[in-house]
Amino acid sequence: LVARTDRIGDVVLSTPLPREIKKKYPDSYVAVLVKNYTKDIYLSNPNVDEIITYDNPDRTEKEFWELVSEIKKHKFSHAFMLLPNERLNYVLFAAGIKYRVGVGHKLYQFLTFSKYVDRKKYIPLRHEADYCLDMVRKIGVNVNEIHPEIFLSDDERSEALELKEKFKRNQKFLIGIHSTCGNSSPNLSVKAYRDLILLLTKNENFQVFVTDFNPPDEIQNLPRVEYIFNGESLRKDIVRFSILDLFISSSTGPMHICAALKVPTLSVFCPLTACSVKLWGP
Repeated sequence: LVARTDRIGDVVLSTPLPREIKKKYPDSYVAVLVKNYTKDIYLSNPNVDEIITYDNPDRTEKEFWELVSEIKKHKFSHAFMLLPNERLNYVLFAAGIKYRVGVGHKLYQFLTFSKYVDRKKYIPLRHEADYCLDMVRKIGVNVNEIHPEIFLSDDERSEALELKEKFKRNQKFLIGIHSTCGNSSPNLSVKAYRDLILLLTKNENFQVFVTDFNPPDEIQNLPRVEYIFNGESLRKDIVRFSILDLFISSSTGPMHICAALKVPTLSVFCPLTACSVKLWGP
């Protein structure tokens, strides 16, 4: 069981784990535990046998035991908890999973006999996906690739191809611009994004898309700009991201989605260690 119950970018960076586990243990049964709104990242993933969702880790005792029961029936032998979470740690312990790995040195991990991986203050500094893979290295998995992956179904690939052909009039280059972020790192101003959009739309060979689900007022209803990313569902937007020739943003979840779809990205980063491109880059 691979548990990553946080945000979009973090979940995308957990996708190498099932792949690398399956390479080493092709007959293994691999499930992921994620929030309901991030489960779309793992749909159609050939390395994942089951997706379990967990939205309310701290709400009620009843939900605690319901999740324990759900996990217990799978009879997992191993669990990897990529985000420190005390409540989830006790869920995995109560579910009877013998080999559990968490991040860092927490008292609750010690009390439940969990194993751990240590980031040692990010020295040496590596990519977040590589740090996550330290967990499976503990069970003998020799990691060859750390890149994340998102898979589309055959129907979704056909849908994306139709969409791409619709916008590829006169051999246009499709550019997505995402101006907002989850505030985990600094970003450009909305004005800077607006100026960039207006500059790009002057070139008739470019088709610009604003990919924010709720774009700021300053970049809404701009001429020659398409607004097809409406947040209807994360999965539908994943299909739409896949048609782009270039994606421009700060360090944010959609950047990781595009990188996992092999869409070229141009990303703005901050030099602080916690926001470093070496740690969080596409």
